Amino acid sequence: MAKVETAERVAEYPPGTARTMVVTAAIIAAMLQLIDISIVNVSLREIAGSIGATTVEIAWVVTAYAVSNVIMIPLAGMFSDLFGRRNYFTISIIIFTAASAFCGMAHSLNEIILWRFIQGLGGGGLLTSAQTIIVGAYPPEKISMANAIFGMGVMIGPTIGPTLGGYLTDSFSWHWIFLVNIPVGMLAAYLSWNYVHDRPGAVKPKKIDYWGVAFLVIGVSTLQYVLEEGAKDDWFNSPLITVLSIISAFGLIMFVWWEWNTAHPAVNVKLVMEGNMPIGTILNAVLGLVLMGTVFVFPLFVQIGLGWTPLMTGMFMIPGALATGVSMGLVGRWLGKGVDPRLIMGSGIIIVFAFAFLMGSSSPGSSEGSFFWPFILRGVGMGMMMGPILTICLQGMKGADIGQAAGITNMVRQIGGAAGIAGLNIFLTDRGAVHNNALLGNVNIYDPATQDRLAGFTQNFLGTGHSLGEATDMAYRALQMTVWKQYNLIAYNDVFLLVGVLTLACLPLVFFVKYKKPKVGVKVVMAHE
Repeated sequence: MAKVETAERVAEYPPGTARTMVVTAAIIAAMLQLIDISIVNVSLREIAGSIGATTVEIAWVVTAYAVSNVIMIPLAGMFSDLFGRRNYFTISIIIFTAASAFCGMAHSLNEIILWRFIQGLGGGGLLTSAQTIIVGAYPPEKISMANAIFGMGVMIGPTIGPTLGGYLTDSFSWHWIFLVNIPVGMLAAYLSWNYVHDRPGAVKPKKIDYWGVAFLVIGVSTLQYVLEEGAKDDWFNSPLITVLSIISAFGLIMFVWWEWNTAHPAVNVKLVMEGNMPIGTILNAVLGLVLMGTVFVFPLFVQIGLGWTPLMTGMFMIPGALATGVSMGLVGRWLGKGVDPRLIMGSGIIIVFAFAFLMGSSSPGSSEGSFFWPFILRGVGMGMMMGPILTICLQGMKGADIGQAAGITNMVRQIGGAAGIAGLNIFLTDRGAVHNNALLGNVNIYDPATQDRLAGFTQNFLGTGHSLGEATDMAYRALQMTVWKQYNLIAYNDVFLLVGVLTLACLPLVFFVKYKKPKVGVKVVMAHE
């Protein structure tokens, strides 16, 4: 005697090895997309030197990918229904992989920007489709495990991107941060074509919502540009940023209005108001801020303030990423056993707050060991937040709504991350100016403590063979550098504390989440020899 699933469930949910292959294809594709968001950042200087681009020009390598990526994420559900889930997912992988190859072989700035934009078009289709495919591979009672598996890739990808990018660039050349995608992408495409199947009962859209797509492209692309480039252009002091902000607001307002009222929307925005989606959307945005914001802030903090190298920074973040993986695995098991996701999510929020509080207490004497356990806490806490958030967002969704809701949640998380980086950058600059003025106000060359510090610096430089005049000048510069490092450290502490406060502010929302434990699917018992 053995338990086997009904024919209907086997047809809908792939069993055994087939499910493993489906999930493997999806998680590889999702991680490719997410790693490529951050893998380029550590290699921009090398790319710029190789193709003769300025610092401002080379930033477009990041912006082009981010803009096209965020456009495609919410549209993936529509294209998946239009072309078929397997076809669209496989084509997206091929586009992403081919564009990666051309990026690696690019010889000019225009070439690499063009192919990064195309790479983003392919990559944008991977994230939402991967989540939909993984969720669709499991019956309702195991959807929590599916979300945990997907969340593992979402959390780990952006974290290991800089490490992998630094290693490939230092060991080989910057070309390999793109070329490494080719064999991995080919494997994902093979698995996708052979094991991913179209959603049972899928219905092609009766017509394409061109107006909705147009408004989305206008609104989201300009918003992403503003968030990516605003700080460099001094925000609203730049006429371009001001105009694009107005266009973005117009495009997004028209997009929501059109999609709300049209009969066949490209993105079903009404899903945002269903079930737990309003709360889930807010939590997803904050999750994006914490995930991408800390990945952005921490390298600056330790490299500028403590003198770490990029490779040191990247290697340091690996244990935290592994902690995330372990945490997500445990969360999936807990959710599968019926543990209330609200309890797990609330605990995760408190743990992330603890991480931010500890990081906000750093001092000039802080060492690598001082940050190890806080980042382990970050990994554990964010793993405990991610799975439950995805679970509550998709709870009760069926059919095409799963893909639509997944697209919305992924877009919100991406924009939340971009907005978080921009906002934290503004806050960092502002707090740095405040602390700089405060510290300089306390530095007086007639103060005995200041004179002792200058005398100590001067003696050190005299001891290295410099003349008295040179040693004196160098002593003043060293004092200025000490003040600069000190106010930067305090400003970064403020940023981490802000992240903690924003995370903790989400805790009350957990109490408003509605959760109904899914019923176990129907099974029958059949005899076999």
